[in-house]
Amino acid sequence: MTLNTPQTAPAFPPAENYFFAGLGGMGMAPLALYLRSAGHQVCGCDDHPRPEVAALLRRAGLELLPPTAVPPQTTRVVFSSAVPPAHPVRQAAEGRRLPILRRGRLLAEISARHRLVAVVGSHGKTTTTALLVSALGSQHFPVSHVLGGLFQGDSLPPAAFTAESDWLVAEVDESDGTIEHFSPEVTVVVNFDWDHPDHYRTAADLEEAFGRLFSRTRGAVLIPVGDPVLERLAPRAPRVLRYGPGGDLEIVSHQTFENSQKLSLDGPLLASGSNSSLATHHSSLASVAVTVAATGPFNRHNSLAALAASILITGSAPAGECLASFPGVRRRQNVLFERPGLTVLEDYAHHPAEIAALFTHARERWPERRLVCVFQPHRYTRTRQYRADFARVLDRADVVVLKETYAASEVPLEYGHASDILALMAHPKAAIVENFEALSATLDRATAPASNSSLITHHSSLASVVLFVGAGDIEEWGHETARRLLGREQWWTSLRTALSPETLLERDAPLGSRTTLGVGGRAAFYAEPAGEADLSYLLGSLRSAAMPFFILGRGSNLIVDDEGYAGLVIRLSGAAWCRLENLGGGRLLAGAGVSLKKLCAFAGQEGLGGFEFLEGIPGTVGGSLRMNAGAMGGWIFDVVAEVRLMTREGDIHHLPRSRFHVDYRSCAELKDAVALGAVLEGVPALPADIRTRMAALAEKRKGSQPRAASAGCAFKNPAGDSAGRLIDSLGLKGRSVGQAEVSPVHANFIVNRGAATSADVLALLRDIRCEVKTRSGIELEPEVLLLGNEWSEVLKDPATPSFPSVFSPPGPVRTPEGPPHKT
Repeated sequence: MTLNTPQTAPAFPPAENYFFAGLGGMGMAPLALYLRSAGHQVCGCDDHPRPEVAALLRRAGLELLPPTAVPPQTTRVVFSSAVPPAHPVRQAAEGRRLPILRRGRLLAEISARHRLVAVVGSHGKTTTTALLVSALGSQHFPVSHVLGGLFQGDSLPPAAFTAESDWLVAEVDESDGTIEHFSPEVTVVVNFDWDHPDHYRTAADLEEAFGRLFSRTRGAVLIPVGDPVLERLAPRAPRVLRYGPGGDLEIVSHQTFENSQKLSLDGPLLASGSNSSLATHHSSLASVAVTVAATGPFNRHNSLAALAASILITGSAPAGECLASFPGVRRRQNVLFERPGLTVLEDYAHHPAEIAALFTHARERWPERRLVCVFQPHRYTRTRQYRADFARVLDRADVVVLKETYAASEVPLEYGHASDILALMAHPKAAIVENFEALSATLDRATAPASNSSLITHHSSLASVVLFVGAGDIEEWGHETARRLLGREQWWTSLRTALSPETLLERDAPLGSRTTLGVGGRAAFYAEPAGEADLSYLLGSLRSAAMPFFILGRGSNLIVDDEGYAGLVIRLSGAAWCRLENLGGGRLLAGAGVSLKKLCAFAGQEGLGGFEFLEGIPGTVGGSLRMNAGAMGGWIFDVVAEVRLMTREGDIHHLPRSRFHVDYRSCAELKDAVALGAVLEGVPALPADIRTRMAALAEKRKGSQPRAASAGCAFKNPAGDSAGRLIDSLGLKGRSVGQAEVSPVHANFIVNRGAATSADVLALLRDIRCEVKTRSGIELEPEVLLLGNEWSEVLKDPATPSFPSVFSPPGPVRTPEGPPHKT
């Protein structure tokens, strides 16, 4: 028999009326569509239908009914493995004595009327089946097909019946044992790994199931080169062909492009053709190059399996562009969101080998990016069996976020939870999150633009790739994350048209250079509003974008984490914020962006004293108001008459000093508002006297404070003592980590000797704190602020199990010279 002449499929039995319990499942929906296209009546129910599947079913005219009853016209009921025996539909069907069968059993029954090409294996069945269907379709070779998933887009249906051919291409799932009912013409094995320990108690049990399938295969079995289990089973098959290095079909070279790869194929299967009942005879077939619209080594492997099967079935070489328009399969390396510096993908991988292959693909395609994996284990039985393997594979990512195990109808089992994987991981950056809000905060931190000195393994670029991995409902988090990111992109784009041209907007903005310490990563978004109207718009827009923000002054009391900040940093530094005016009567008007040094100089020129103590504080008026900055025995609110502020809603208020409640390094009324400026009160004095007092204070400061780059005092003074004196008394001056050093001049200052990183500074600060506590019993608290991390995480005892900053819950937004500003 040759295949150049289309063969008509055998006639089907009279039309049935099927009811599918679990119709919205990725395996059930395609089979239902196949039956509908073959002339049968189909409807069904699903407790939790996926939106895209429900839409597909509606377009095909398949009705999703409430999961309570079986329509009276039903003749057969089909259920998926996710539908338990106690489900109302199964109970109703049994009560009416209707024929009830599993999805796999029905597919086997259908395939018995066809020449079946069964795609089997532990990983990649759906993608390989889809590739084979696409290759045959591009060669206009008619086949029916049934996938266990959905193609990307709407160009190809996941299942179709054609009367023009007796061939059926389908993936055959071994998970529930229904593989025993299939007798293929051709069996294509993608790989072999012991999976589904809920059904196969040992690897030998699964091996025997594959061996029996080989024995029932009538034509040929295709296996990958080098698999010892499959080679052991090969003698059971009537004919075995191998694909891979040195096999009957191999890839002799490949080129990878952005969204595709070109495979150059050769081998006996291609070079000499075959003369069997499976294919027409060809005296010679030349080597070919095939373009595949997918990238990565796993897709090369799957493509080779599909092309080998295509050659075997059709007897002809594949056209070079036969897979160039391959649409891909949903939840298989599917890009959900992409912009420069960030790519978000989803993948169905739920076995350690699948995750390893996915990571290999990601590292190949994005070699310089941070790899962030959000993984949800699937089934308690699988998690319990492979928890150590999951831990080893996940340790290869730069950041790992775990979601609790997806039950898939199983009851919880000991050692079957996400926490059991986490317990075996060596990864310092791994944690479990319980809800989407926590996940969003985690991803914001994990994908924040890092500095060039980022300490996330060896991947130090600004870019990240986030993988949502698993076969459960992890996709919901992935799609919601993509929507959230898209909303932020739209928000950022809208700012450029909504704000005045004078407002500076910057993406991935360096922050270290904008602080006095000079360390740290970047801000995802940065803005310098030109005036109050732009600031008001910015603050209002943040609510809809769910964007955290931070008001930056001179950055004098701030450490920026090396991993950066994922929100918006706002700096009031333009001319509109630097107004200085003598109002008369001993009063000055100072904008929020005015430096304290400039304020003191102006006051001296105008003959107003009382501000001299502020001269040496390297901050701005706005930041000092928020923090109630002080030095040399004075505090800024000692000279405040009134403050002009903007609420988060954009309203402006003028409040007198009596309305403010200030304390050490805090002002309660400015925690949730932005200081725009203040009216300050001085006392008349001769300019020469003011200059003399300022010079004396400067000289005192010069002798007691370091000149090297620092963030000011590192720790708050403990009750009745001085942090600097305490640290000095323990002999810690000069201690260093990297280029960060405890100042030899003042022990409460950590200075940057030129090339320090935030990690150096934080490690040194933590060491000092631990030693002070150990040797004196006093626990010092940081005075300097931290952006992009939380002190509660940084200061944990090293002996205490902890997860790093990227996993701490979203904390308050802070300004460098002030207390929290909650978002």
